[in-house]
Amino acid sequence: MKRQGTKRHMDGLLMLLLFGVFAVCVLIVLLTGARAYRGLTDRDRAAFDRRTCAQYIATKVRQGDAAGTVRVEDFCGESALQLIDGEAGCVTWLYCHDGWLMELYTFADARLEPQDGERIMPLEGLSFEEKDGFLTAELQLGEGGADTLCLSLRSEEGGRT
Repeated sequence: MKRQGTKRHMDGLLMLLLFGVFAVCVLIVLLTGARAYRGLTDRDRAAFDRRTCAQYIATKVRQGDAAGTVRVEDFCGESALQLIDGEAGCVTWLYCHDGWLMELYTFADARLEPQDGERIMPLEGLSFEEKDGFLTAELQLGEGGADTLCLSLRSEEGGRT
């Protein structure tokens, strides 16, 4: 009689041990999957931020690309893109200030400071260069990342895009 009771306890203990091993294996698989998912989402978020910033600048340039309306200028000591709306007498400035891509829409003769613009999205640094009908924007993203945007200014041909 005593042997059957001991055998039942051993069977129960063995089942409990197998369940514990199974639970640990499931937990390890879940943690590994969660870590992989986090890595993929972080990578996708960084790529999205990089593309979004570059596409925002490209869209602004394409919207305002007419003869003589896209200029690279110095705005209070910072490299900036000046988009001139001749009909309204207004200017849109795109520049980087205090870790943000900024946009400032104002009258052409207004004297404003870089902090007066609207924050668009985080950006560590931005520089523009215009040469031979091409506009190049160098974007310094967070964590050492960088991106380059190169646009052909169609307005150099005299027409509106």
